[in-house]
Order: sequence, then C-alpha cells, then structure tokens
Amino acid sequence: PEVTPWIPTATPQEVVDAAMPAAADDHSEDLGVPDVRYTLLTGGGTGKLIFVGVGGDIDGLENPTLTAEPGDVVEITLINGDKIEHDLLIEELGVHSEPLQELDAQSTVTFKVEEEAEYAYFCSIPGHRQAGMVGTLRVGQPQSAAATAPSIVRNPADLPAPVGDRPPQTIAVDLLAQELEGQLADGTTYSYYTFNGQVPGPMIRVRVGDTVELTLTNATASSLSHSIDLHAVNGPGGGAVYTQTAPGDTHAFSFKALNPGVYVYHCATPSVPHHIASGMYGLIVVEPEGGLPLVDKEFYVMQGEIYTEQAFGTLGHLDFSMQKLLNETPEYFVFNGAAGALTSDENALRAEVGDTVRIFVGVGGPNFTSSFHVIGEIFDRVYPFGSMTSPALTDVQTISVAPGGAWIVEFKLEVPGRYILVDHALSRLERGLAGFLYAEGEDAPEIFAELTPGT
Repeated sequence: PEVTPWIPTATPQEVVDAAMPAAADDHSEDLGVPDVRYTLLTGGGTGKLIFVGVGGDIDGLENPTLTAEPGDVVEITLINGDKIEHDLLIEELGVHSEPLQELDAQSTVTFKVEEEAEYAYFCSIPGHRQAGMVGTLRVGQPQSAAATAPSIVRNPADLPAPVGDRPPQTIAVDLLAQELEGQLADGTTYSYYTFNGQVPGPMIRVRVGDTVELTLTNATASSLSHSIDLHAVNGPGGGAVYTQTAPGDTHAFSFKALNPGVYVYHCATPSVPHHIASGMYGLIVVEPEGGLPLVDKEFYVMQGEIYTEQAFGTLGHLDFSMQKLLNETPEYFVFNGAAGALTSDENALRAEVGDTVRIFVGVGGPNFTSSFHVIGEIFDRVYPFGSMTSPALTDVQTISVAPGGAWIVEFKLEVPGRYILVDHALSRLERGLAGFLYAEGEDAPEIFAELTPGT
C-alpha cells in the first residue's frame, strides 16, 4: 500500500526561513544568535520512522549527521511530517523538544555546545528510536568512544540443505570453540564464546538412524575450557562427559540419532549459563525417515540474552556481568547474537511472494522464554516443541519457545513487504530484539489494500 506523503505548503527553504527566528524557543535570547541552524522533518514522506533533513547540506538526507564547533549555539527545528507523535531528545545535553502530534506542527530547541563529542539525537517516544529515529550531532572532531569488531552474526539463510530420502549414514561433525571479540551493536563490542566463530553455532542436520561422530577442538587462544551438550543425544551429559576440552585440546565421541526433532546444543562447562549467554548454542535437526516436506525457503533463527556491566546502548567494549546473569536482568536481547542483527541488509531474511517459508526457531537463553511472532503473518503450520512425529498445529499466531527448546514454523507469503520478527514480550524489541523478512513480488489487493476513508 502507498503511504500518503507529507506535502509542505511551502518550499523546503521557505519552511527553513519561516522556522528560524520566529520559532526559536525562550532560550534563544539568553544564548544569542545561533551559529548553526538545522531543520528536521519526521518521516518526510518515506513511510519510515526517521528524521529527514530540510535545507542546506542535509536536505533530503535520512537521519543526517549534524555538525557544530565547541562554543557554538545550535538551533534545531523539528517539523511533524507524518501526523504521528514525535519529539527530539539529546539526552547528554538535556535538550528536549516539545512533543508534536499534528501535521506541520513545529518545535525549536536552542542550546550551546561546549566540548568535542558525539551525541545521539533521537525520538524518545517508546519504540521510535529502535525503529530508526536516531542520528548524530558531532561537535568538533571528537575521539570516538565507539568500538568495532568482526561480526559474529550467523546469516539466517546459512543452514544445511534438507537431508531428503536417504538411508542412515555416519556423519562427521567438526566444531571449534572460539573466544573472540565481536560486534554487539553499533559502536559496541563484547567478548563472545562461540562454536565456529558465529552465533548461533552451525546447524547440524542429520536423519534418524544416522551415527554422528563429533569432534570438538578448543582453540589454543581460549582462556577457558569448553564442551558440548546436544539435546538430541541419548547418553550422560548429552556428550558433555566426553568433551570437557581445555584450550588447545581436542575430544571426540559418537552417538546415534534415535529421535527425530529439532534440538538445542550448548556448552556445558561451568558456569554453564555464562557460556550460553556469551553465544555457545546452536541447533541440531534430526529429520524423520523420508525427510521433511520440501518448502521454498528455510531460515535458522535463535534468540538469546546478553548480560553486561554497562547499560544498554553504551559505546565501547562491554564487560560480562555475573550478577546481572544471576539476577536475570539482561541488558540485551538478541536474534543470532547481536542487537538488531537480522534487521541489516546483510542478514535480513528474504523471500518471494508465493514462497512457503520454514523457520527453525530456537532459544539458547539461558533464561527467557520467547513468544516468537512474525508481525503480519500467521503460521500455517507449526511443529510444537520441535517434534516431527506429533501432529502439527495449524493457523497459529504466536509460539512459546522455552530456553533450551526449539520449534518449526511454516507459512506462505501472500503479500509483498517487510515483516518484522519479534518476541511478543515487546519490551525486548527496545533492547535489540528484532528481525526483518522482506517479501518481494506483486501486490495482492484482494488480500491486503489501503482504503481512502469516505470513498
């Protein structure tokens, strides 16, 4: 459906000119004439929750970077361009505009900046910052506190092909326990524990009756021992009794896959929840004889929590907090290891209208159950608790996936657009827990269409 754009009653420059002196707040007389002026429009006809620059060098830019020098008086005018309530907050500077609810409503803030630094400006209406209404005010040439590191995110399309209809085999699986610095969020890094360098670990995919020969090597650079407990194993510790592996060592064991289903695996070395929260979890899929029914697209998504000493949104390297883990108060909730990981162009899920999609959904945890939901879709078929031998459920809106548990959901995409993956405990959305599924194809107005009121 089309979004009705914001249509200004004047040109962008006329909007800027009209907004400048007359709209300045009460502080302008105290601070003198502004050295720099900016105008931001909410939405800007894009249909997205963003700020759009109006006039000057930022004209048309989404969430533009605003610049000033130490000692400057800065004036920012906010214009409501989408009839949704918005405001503008720069928390560190104590700058907060009036909330705007009406189309074309304006609010201006004027303030003085003293130190070289980068500040986030954002909409403080709950959920709007997380949806994209955030930009940067850069004062001078600050030394950034932001940190960067390699991505640990496993692309949700990175999973083995279906097993299909084949006889039982012996399958060799090699896993490497790696401790590494990874990107947790923009400007924020964390020390992850991983299987094979990504979160979740690689999906292991076999069929019932297969014999699995699993080898676990712990990288020489690791600081701790690691192991593996696979919930698909019949035997003590799920394999952990054979795989307590010191740095630089290798252990191996074999097991026969006796029960079809979708199962979690994770590190089982104390402190077990610490290792899990730091990324050491994955899924093993044991297909039934004859395999699973074919679908057009399959995806691999796991949810977890991350417990840091520093507050959510802090830039730089963040440290693990044992106390927050024990109190079950995570700072971040994540899909596939990092905040907003599956909302990026690189890692978003992608399919076509008409495709039947299957998502293997697991929760590493270690503590929180996921109410997994895809906004704008209904699951045509779900496999409760990952069981492939129990009757499937049909026409389901939300599933409940326990820590250390997994389900399968399937649905057909009938309308193009962007669908959002969430845990319907929606406060977690504001701590990094979201993913995007893009469906491309022709509109289907007989199923979903915008109407014009009164026509």
